[in-house]
Amino acid sequence: MESTFDDFTSAVEPQHKVFIKAAHESLLSNGYKMKIEDKAAGLFVSYSHSKTKRSVLNLFFRKKGLMARLYPDDISGYIDLLNDLTESMIKEIDRSAPCKRLINPGDCNPRCITGYDFIIGGKRYQKSRYMCFQFAVTAENKNILTEWIEKANDRRNNA
Repeated sequence: MESTFDDFTSAVEPQHKVFIKAAHESLLSNGYKMKIEDKAAGLFVSYSHSKTKRSVLNLFFRKKGLMARLYPDDISGYIDLLNDLTESMIKEIDRSAPCKRLINPGDCNPRCITGYDFIIGGKRYQKSRYMCFQFAVTAENKNILTEWIEKANDRRNNA
């Protein structure tokens, strides 16, 4: 039996349901396609743009609880949002894997999509696209995550 979005939301903690439903509706209404997969840790929801086929957001569960992984296309359009990240979000970025392609291109598969190179608070980050913006969904950062999703909608719709 194939899982549904309702199956996913039933596993989400009550305090995050409004955020999840709003993100879901916003992305679908802006042309994104949703895919749900069963993973070992639970259901995994991915949203990708119908034109580019590239993911913009993944929602999934870990021991910490509900997680969101964001994939901005061009980090330069998100610089204003980087300065609004919470301390816990910046710590998650600190812990994420470096982008081998940015640091030493010979160490990386040439088909790998280049990661992100940006500065927060004077510190330079060169991080992998696949782990850089992976955050626990908390009351503290839901507004910031919502802003990132809205920015992705605006940028992709105006591209």
